[in-house]
Amino acid sequence: MTFQPRPLNPNRSVRHFYGSEMRRLRGEAGMSLARLAEVLKYSKPHLGRIETAESMIPEGLSEKLDAAFGTDGHFTRLYELARHEVHPDKYRRYLDFEARAEAVQEWSESLVPGLLQTEAYARALLRAGASAATEEEIEQRVAARMSRHQRLLGGEPPHVWAICDESVIWRQIGGPEVMSKQLAKLLSLADTPNTKIQILPFSHGAHRLSGGALTLLSVPGSFTVAYEEGIDVGHLYEEKGSVQERQRAYDELRAYALPPEESARLIRTVMEVCEPCQPPRI
Repeated sequence: MTFQPRPLNPNRSVRHFYGSEMRRLRGEAGMSLARLAEVLKYSKPHLGRIETAESMIPEGLSEKLDAAFGTDGHFTRLYELARHEVHPDKYRRYLDFEARAEAVQEWSESLVPGLLQTEAYARALLRAGASAATEEEIEQRVAARMSRHQRLLGGEPPHVWAICDESVIWRQIGGPEVMSKQLAKLLSLADTPNTKIQILPFSHGAHRLSGGALTLLSVPGSFTVAYEEGIDVGHLYEEKGSVQERQRAYDELRAYALPPEESARLIRTVMEVCEPCQPPRI
């Protein structure tokens, strides 16, 4: 049976437009999908799913497509729009704010905040949270999370301030090697011009932000939004009073957390005993 490519609707989403542009330019070049896969060093099935908008666009593919077709950054620019579409609609508005934020304040009670995760740590978390997902689906989600980190490496990165409960640095995610590298990344970001990390010690006890995670995003124009996240749900707060209430709770917590220098010392101590990463017996 002759293969019939699936019809595309480029007006449906940016990802569909991206796929239709792949197919259009491939056709104009007289190039089969198999030949394009050889040129780009991707599998034919994977490229086929990207072309039909069934799979997420992996980081790095767009530059290769621009080089193969001579399209002068066309796919690279499309990717900057399309990469946000891998998330559910209810989360997309938060991602828009995050992409524009001049300052990011994070509180996390059990896990390293997403913007500060290593790829291996993120992969271990995503595997644990989606046991029925295929490896390809996991890799798509890892790529989506890692794509959000690019602003931290850019020319005008946001200022990131993270407060983590002490349990975050003791909880072993992905095994000793993965956790050791994750702690090393936290240590490197503990006190830089653009990043500050504070650890809230076990000894502090209960507080107003117990039981969840909070992100405060300050965008140009002196506008701040708050995002609270639970196990399966998240809520974005834009109303001024709700945001101010959460900002006050965050500021109170910052007053009780260890300063960045002391936090770095604690992280270094945990790294030294990361096999196994278990809290000390009292």
